[in-house]
Amino acid sequence: MNGPGQQPRATRRVPTLVLAVLPLVLLGLLVVVFLKTDPTSILRASFPPIEELAFQRVTLEPGLITLRVTNDGPDPLTIAQVMVDDAYWSFTIEPGSTIDRLGNATVTIPYAWVQDDAHVVKLITSTGVTFEHEIEVAVESPKPTAQLFGMFALLGIFVGVVPVALGLMWLPALRHTPKKWVDFFLFLTVGLLVFLGFDALEEALEIAGSVPGVYQGMGLVVIGGIGSAALLCALNNALASRKPDAAHGSMTLSCMIASGIGLHNLAEGLAIGAAYALGEISLGSMLVLGFMLHNITEGLAIVAPLAKSGAALRRLVLLGAIAGLPTIAGAWIGGFTYSPVWALVFLAVGAGAIFQVAWQILAQMAQQRPGQSSLLDFTNVGGLMAGFLIMYTTGLLVAV
Repeated sequence: MNGPGQQPRATRRVPTLVLAVLPLVLLGLLVVVFLKTDPTSILRASFPPIEELAFQRVTLEPGLITLRVTNDGPDPLTIAQVMVDDAYWSFTIEPGSTIDRLGNATVTIPYAWVQDDAHVVKLITSTGVTFEHEIEVAVESPKPTAQLFGMFALLGIFVGVVPVALGLMWLPALRHTPKKWVDFFLFLTVGLLVFLGFDALEEALEIAGSVPGVYQGMGLVVIGGIGSAALLCALNNALASRKPDAAHGSMTLSCMIASGIGLHNLAEGLAIGAAYALGEISLGSMLVLGFMLHNITEGLAIVAPLAKSGAALRRLVLLGAIAGLPTIAGAWIGGFTYSPVWALVFLAVGAGAIFQVAWQILAQMAQQRPGQSSLLDFTNVGGLMAGFLIMYTTGLLVAV
């Protein structure tokens, strides 16, 4: 017999790892049996295949239209014909006209498209299903050249690097600010960050509805948002356990704020680069001007936790680089290889990081005043609302 709390002898002889893996092995065998027997084959023969096709990227060269497409449906499909502006047209497709599930293909169409005109491309499958993509403004797609790399880098500097650096210059003024108003600016920072977080989340959800269903856009939002927040939380706990002094804690918090803002600015760079790549020059210029004014407040958000401890110039330069330089990388990616899936991932990761940092600011403020009254007094609430209003007002200048 077994004593109280003891496992049966038969169970104790089986390694724990085997017991843990056994259900997975049996599940795998069940999947293999299902795929081999395919009990749905009787129904499959009675219904037409389900076909879905997603346009990933369209590039234009003189006399040439190139489409990058993904089979977004559960069944293979075959592209049989191509129409451009309601006329059937010759084409080539690589690696082949039949695209397996989750497969990608490149369709090349020799067509004399007209600069600044709109064109409609239709791909027709062997079953007669039509998939349509409209080129709203036909302009030659930018190619990676030294001149364009420099132009997009300059845009990133104007949008991200310089405004953030200007915002960092508020640190000396903050160092001579009374504690009550330091808390005001910390809550203003929370307002800025929360607004940025919801802005990024809204854009991510919007893109999630347009990416191919096979990529599960909402799933990417959840993974990117919660994953980045959890990772930053773990990183903060690890750093706090090494050097618990207040100055180090403030610098760690500023680094986290800069990192979250950097991820957000990466997405801003993507939007700017993509606008210019698609020929939407006016939109791209409005984005540059809007983000330029929008982002000066980000520097204030970064230095607010350093109001009492201060920071060396080299550390401020590092913080500015973390927050601002990703804008350049985003402009390069958006201008040359824009992908809605990657834009979605960057936005989701940025939103999660920003929300976590905002929470960390509040948690640190609460730790510094144990047993005192609530953080939400009139001054702090005023700072929070000021942050919201600043982002809302500057956001009106961003035409999206």
